[in-house]
Amino acid sequence: MDTFYDHSIFTQGRVWDIDSFDQWGAELGKALAQRTIFELEGTDEPRLSHDSSTNALIRR
Repeated sequence: MDTFYDHSIFTQGRVWDIDSFDQWGAELGKALAQRTIFELEGTDEPRLSHDSSTNALIRR
């Protein structure tokens, strides 16, 4: 299963002309995760400033 996931991520990256396994992208993902972890774990309604899709997923 893991190999299929890696292949699908690689294929999407090629289609969109991005390097899916770029270290800068991985670091950005970690930074964004640190920012949203508090919004996901909090009990109060967070003030969200993400794109509409991300805001909707956080509000679930």
